[in-house]
Amino acid sequence: MKRTLLALAVLTLTALLVWLLWFWEPAATPAYQHRPLALAAAPAGGDFRLDSAAGTLDLQDLRGKVVLIYFGYTWCPDICPTNLAFIAAGLKTLTPAELARVQVLFISVDPQRDDSPRLTEYAAYFHPNIRGVTGSTEQIAAAARRYGAAYRRVPQPDSAMGYLIDHSAYTYVVDPRGRLVQTLDHATPAPVITAAIRKHLGDG
Repeated sequence: MKRTLLALAVLTLTALLVWLLWFWEPAATPAYQHRPLALAAAPAGGDFRLDSAAGTLDLQDLRGKVVLIYFGYTWCPDICPTNLAFIAAGLKTLTPAELARVQVLFISVDPQRDDSPRLTEYAAYFHPNIRGVTGSTEQIAAAARRYGAAYRRVPQPDSAMGYLIDHSAYTYVVDPRGRLVQTLDHATPAPVITAAIRKHLGDG
């Protein structure tokens, strides 16, 4: 009986190996790759007004703080979580006094899916000082133009999400006077982010 079972097992494994070698075709890598876009224009900076779970947010109200601005969306599968994780790591090395003078704004370029409650929950997952904000299509576009942020909707009919959004992945550093003073690349390491914040904390 044992010999019979062993023989069956060997035959089954042999048949499986033959099928893998001669008939199995792995799924092809999707032609579409989710990659950050280049800037749409040179960033000039400037004030804007958007919405958050706590009410209207006006960049002017954040004078006296170093503000980091990042455009993305909560359904982003890779680029946004990477950047926000680096930003959060940079914030964690600040002292409490320094942290009190820093605000990160995560501006959604997907207002159709990212309402204020979802943005708040998503941003808080990374760090309490990251605030999710959104607005009308026109408000978001106006803010994006000021910072040269690029984004475009890409249909994904075979995905449960329906679409992705390609977008630029830069982090903008605004000093306490409201001036755009630095633009950080995608996946800038946390120590560089911390250094950028500390460099401008005394600019108020």
